[in-house]
Amino acid sequence: MQRMNLLDASFLLLEDASTPLHMGSVAIFEGPAPSHDEFHQLVRGMLPLSRRHRQKVRRVPFDLARPVWVDDSHFNLDDHLRRTVLPAPGDDEQLRLLVGRIMSQQLDRTKPLWELWVVEELADGTWAQVNKVHHCMVDGLAGIDMTTLILDREPETSRPPPESWQPKPEPSHRQLIADAVGSHVTSSTQSLRWAASALTHPRQATTRIGATAKGAASLAGLGRPATATSLTGPIGPHRRWTWSRASIEDVQAVRRAFGGTVNDVVLALVTRGFRDLLLSRGEPVDGVRLRSVVPVSIRRPGESRSGNRVASMFAELPVDAVDPVRRLHAISAQVTHLKDAEQAAAGDDLIGLSGLAPPVLLAPTLQIATKLPQYSIATVITNLPGPPVPLYALGRRMLHLYPYVPLGWQVRIGVALISYVGTLHFGFTDDHGFTGDYDSTADLDVLRGGVEAGLTELIEALP
Repeated sequence: MQRMNLLDASFLLLEDASTPLHMGSVAIFEGPAPSHDEFHQLVRGMLPLSRRHRQKVRRVPFDLARPVWVDDSHFNLDDHLRRTVLPAPGDDEQLRLLVGRIMSQQLDRTKPLWELWVVEELADGTWAQVNKVHHCMVDGLAGIDMTTLILDREPETSRPPPESWQPKPEPSHRQLIADAVGSHVTSSTQSLRWAASALTHPRQATTRIGATAKGAASLAGLGRPATATSLTGPIGPHRRWTWSRASIEDVQAVRRAFGGTVNDVVLALVTRGFRDLLLSRGEPVDGVRLRSVVPVSIRRPGESRSGNRVASMFAELPVDAVDPVRRLHAISAQVTHLKDAEQAAAGDDLIGLSGLAPPVLLAPTLQIATKLPQYSIATVITNLPGPPVPLYALGRRMLHLYPYVPLGWQVRIGVALISYVGTLHFGFTDDHGFTGDYDSTADLDVLRGGVEAGLTELIEALP
């Protein structure tokens, strides 16, 4: 058995009917689409590379400890492979609507928490692969790894035949309880070891405690109420999804001219998009700062890619800034300050402390916290490094790779990015359940257009 860490478990504990917490991606490939048997064999050949694909979640009796991963003795690949055809003309809007519907449906908790869809009959002769995986299995980086496991770096690549697999017996209730007790003893022992290490290496301990306190002081500012906007509030079960693209070379040219990092430029583009969205809704932007969760990977080199190993920074997007260069400079200065304050590291340490609590105590606390008004957090923006070289599925080149980010915590819009072969691929997720009217939230395209306009104006400002 492998026990979930606190962050993995929280994505499972916080899921409800209005908050499906799976993530995913949409890959577009050259045609024609593979047959069912071809795709089945392709995915089956990947399974030995990822044990999590054939494992399911088992909760511990009485929620004495966090859930564990166990082999699914009834694993059937056909339960996870789906296929559908877009009606003519199979254009981008139909694909976006389909992905929104797929992502609105929760995964079956009695089986391994993932699905792969093949979507045929796209207008230009291409086909799509929709990847859907629960956030308790992976973070963004691990999700990319899972997406690309079935892909090759060359059009023609021989794959070894699928391996035979025998699941390990599932643990009994008694074994789960005994292991839960043992995990609490282990956690207590680790705490004692840390205390002993602090006594023998006081300088290192003082440095770490000081860094955590510094970051915690930065996190304390989140308690200050932010401007309320239509971007936060109760969310429904339905999702709208759309995408956009930008040239990495254009983004790099902006970075070289005005300073900062690629991620700073991305945040500036998204800030322009939210500015346009709020203005189009008739909401004020003067003096408004939109707080955004910006996930940061804390995975060490060589560390396993399974599970979640992320912390968060909390950036305030200056949507009141009119000048694009000043907007970028303001974001760069802020992000540099957050990194110096070690905000993400402090959040990771604090999460580690809360992980000592069993789910029977942790779950109600998390549920209460997420039902409170979330005026502090307006959106989530995650930027992931994707494959820098072309990838292929059964000899068919992957043309584009768009991400999907889940929504929760009363955040109604999320933005995710993946880089692939010189292009940044944006994925925009929107909740449209809070109004009861699907058509009233079609303004997600305003956000997309604002992001594209933001890059155009920065390119035009280049010296």
